[in-house]
Parts: sequence; structure tokens; C-alpha cells
Amino acid sequence: MSNSPAAEATSSRLGIAAQAARRRTFAIISHPDAGKTTLTENLLLAGGAIRAAGQVRARGENRRTRSDWMKIERERGISVSASVMTFDHDGLMFNLLDTPGHEDFSEDTYRTLTAADAAVMVLDAAKGIEPQTLKLFEVCRLRDIPIVTFINKMDREAQDPFELLDEIGSKLALDPAPLYWPAGSGGRFKGMLDLRRDQFLPFMKKGGGAAGNEDGHPGPIAFRGNAVVSYLDPDEQEELSENAELVLGASKPFDAQSFLEGHMTPVFFGSALRHFGVDQLLEGIGAYAPPPKPVAAVKSGLAMHVAPGDREVSGFVFKVQANMDPNHRDRIAFLKLCSGRFSRGMKLKVQNTGKQLSVNAPMMFFASDRELAEDAFAGDVIGIPNHGVLRVGDSLSESGLLRFAGLPNFAPEILQRVRVKDPLKAKHLKKALESLAEEGVTQLFRPSLGSDFIVGAVGQLQFEVMADRLANEYQLEVIFEPSPYGEARWILGEKADLEDFTSKHRSAIGTDIDDQPVYLAKSSWDIGYATERYPKVRFERSKERA
Repeated sequence: MSNSPAAEATSSRLGIAAQAARRRTFAIISHPDAGKTTLTENLLLAGGAIRAAGQVRARGENRRTRSDWMKIERERGISVSASVMTFDHDGLMFNLLDTPGHEDFSEDTYRTLTAADAAVMVLDAAKGIEPQTLKLFEVCRLRDIPIVTFINKMDREAQDPFELLDEIGSKLALDPAPLYWPAGSGGRFKGMLDLRRDQFLPFMKKGGGAAGNEDGHPGPIAFRGNAVVSYLDPDEQEELSENAELVLGASKPFDAQSFLEGHMTPVFFGSALRHFGVDQLLEGIGAYAPPPKPVAAVKSGLAMHVAPGDREVSGFVFKVQANMDPNHRDRIAFLKLCSGRFSRGMKLKVQNTGKQLSVNAPMMFFASDRELAEDAFAGDVIGIPNHGVLRVGDSLSESGLLRFAGLPNFAPEILQRVRVKDPLKAKHLKKALESLAEEGVTQLFRPSLGSDFIVGAVGQLQFEVMADRLANEYQLEVIFEPSPYGEARWILGEKADLEDFTSKHRSAIGTDIDDQPVYLAKSSWDIGYATERYPKVRFERSKERA
């Protein structure tokens, strides 16, 4: 006897919802040099996705595991572009979103965090909470993203762990709940105590492999048993025991609901470089990080929430990346799925343009490497090859009627004029600049008067990355020069009010890549003066694409 259509629909819905519940999509945030990239590689190692930190051998010796895939990233040892790594481990599907640590790339990080359901905050044990960590934490708080804390580099000289917990509590207004407690730090670092199981995890200075490997750390042993004397002398045992009692008495016990609501952070300790504490961190992410949640959307003018188990496939583009594969002029849109079961070959519509895409070659990512995705569910990130059809902030769905909240552009802090050394390549420069602006690498403005391109960025490093990419990917040697403008603001208002303002400030009016009008002011004083003189015109620091 066949099931009724309603029963089949219910069964299918449960299947979709169960698959979504397996997903853990998380970002890693930190101040530069806290060890984020090293932790990323070792999480992949812990998850069985690679055999050695820094390289993948599963599909060929030449395949790279590093999340830093750009030439400039490898040369400087910094992350300047968000990347995605997907791996299956212990019955769960993990989507790891690696974000730029450098503050000059805060916009790319912000957009990536919109796709994350949780975040791992990496702290340098010697430095604690640094300025960029604080900024990124505030973004997570704005988006209600629960935070897991990993205190890294315990094998180097570190602050007192109690002081680090106090700093988390005072600066972040979070209740720290340590699940492990370190035995010493630096040269005295011997391992850590599992506070829930009363087991000791020994640290070996030469350790650096996954558990069970020859170069791995010993497995956990009973803290109260005889074997612990091989790693801790009686004084060290007593000190660790006393500190564990103190921290358990002073800290609130870990509460999963409080963590999900953003009031508490579970705290892990370790050394990413030595692969110590990383397996425990991955276990914690799997156990406590949330699966995908319902996402606010608008459908046919009505506000609603899209649930992961809903049948209609939907998602939003949070990143566009060109030329990840130097052998092809590819352009990939990163789509965070919000609902449904996506299958290769499926047709999806772009909400704001109505264009329909046949997604015949969707990709799952492993940094710059990719493989075809036959199917995917809410929480997954897939790549859609396209040639200028998709932009950051676009909403896609089967009906084309769903619209998720757009991703904002922020007013740049530095404006520079850009020109190509070879005047015959001016047209080529225009296309290259537009492509990079569509990715969100920089902002691009075209003044109404004159033929110059004005490039806007948050920090100087963005210009260096842009010059590097223009040279390597587009064979364009460019020169950046001081711009006559110091500030940019999007201008909004009634048509007559805008025309009145723009007609009197023609030399300071330009357009962005979406042809929206922009006021290019010489200074913030000019903006203040214009705001007073034209109260009906709004001078906006951010813009959301419609």
C-alpha cells in the first residue's frame, strides 16, 4: 500500500530536516597571528580530511590544504580572503569558514559571518583579547552567533588562565565555562585536565600529529590513577587539582542553552601548532554548535521565516570570488543554503532580477580545490560558476520569490585614484576593476566629471592585494595615486532634492558599481556641512543592495 501524498511530503520533509541537523557551519575569528590558519589546518587533520597539516594527499600529492590560496597570502603568511572547507566527520558534515584576520578585510569577514551558525574565537594565550578580536566579536553579537573559545599557544609563555577568563567575562560580557584546565604553560606545560571526565590529557613537546599517530600525544588517562605520575610530579598534581577546584567553584557550569543564546562560551585550551586540544575542540563544535536555524525572509511582501526543513530550495550569496583557478577565468558565487534539498542540475531563480540559472556544475569547496556537489542541504555552502549573473547579497530560490536580508557595503576609509601603466589597456582595466568590485575586494566609484576610476578600501593592505591580483590575474600593472576625495557617502532622498544637490556639486558626484549616486567629499567637514545645508538628503555610511 503506497503512502498518501501528504505522508510522502512529511517523510521527505523529515529527511531534509534530519540532513540539515547534521550540519555544523562555523567561522574562525581572531586577531592576526593568533594561530587561526594553523588551527584551521589542524581541524581538517582532526576531522580526517587530510593526513598532514599543510597538504592533502587524499586526492593527489599536489593538492593543497591550506586555506590561504592566493599568492600574496602564501608570501606574507596572512589570510586576506575568506575561504570554505567542507568535511564529513563522526556522522556530521562540517562547513568551516575561514575569515581574514587582518582588519583591512573586515567587510569580507562580516559577510562571511552572515553565513555562519557559530564561531570559534581564537585567543593567543599570551595576549588575550586583542582589538580585532573585539571587533569581530561585536559582529557575532549583532548577529546572535554563539561563540566557542580556543585559547591557543599554551606551549609558550602565557597569561594566568584565571586572568584570561576574567578578561573574557569583563571585555565580552560572556560567562566563560572552561571544559578543560591547563597544567602550566610554556616550558612547564604538561597537558590539561578534562573537567567533566576527570581525565588528564598529556602534552608531548614533540607531538604534532593526530591522535593514534606515532607523533601524536598520548591518550587520556585517569587523573586520580597511578599512571599520571609519568607526566606530573606530586606538586604539579596538587597544583592542577587545586586550580581545577577553584575554577569549578568560580565559574558557572556549562549550559548549552545559555551558549546558544549568546550568554556563555565554552573554553578550550591547547596548541594548534602541536595539534594539542584540537580533537577536543572539534568534538565540542560537533556536540554544542547549532545546526542551521530558521532565517528571516520576505516572500511576496510578507515577512516570514524559512526553516531548514522546508521543501523549497533557497539560499543567499555571501561571497563572489574570481580566478580561484588560475587556469580558468572562473567566477564563483558562494551560496549558503537555507532550506530544502539541492540537487545538481536544479534550476534556481535570482529574486531581484528574475533570472533563472540551471546549476549544472555546483561545487563543494576545500579552500581553492573543489569537487562537484551532487546534492546539498541547509547549512552547506556550494559554489555556483557564473559570469556576472550573481552578486553578493543575491537571494536564490526555486520560486524566485524569497528575499533574504541583503549584505551591506560600508563607506571606505581610504580613496585612491587608479590608472594602468599601459594606456592601451584602459578598457581592460575597467572590466578588471568592476570584477573585483563585484567580489567586494574594494569599492569602485566613477566621478561624473573626468575619466578617472576611484577605488575605495578599508585599509592600505587592500590596495596591495588589488595591485597583486591585477598583475597576476589580469596582467595589468597599475599605479595608485592620491585622490582629491577623502570621504564617500551614498546619497538618498526624493528625486527633486537629489537633483538640487547634485546639480550644485557636480564635481563631487559619482556613481558606484550599481550606478547609485555617491557624494565624493574632500573631508568629513564637507559631509557635515552638506548635511546641514540639505536636510532632505540622506548621506549614508552603508548601502544594502536591493
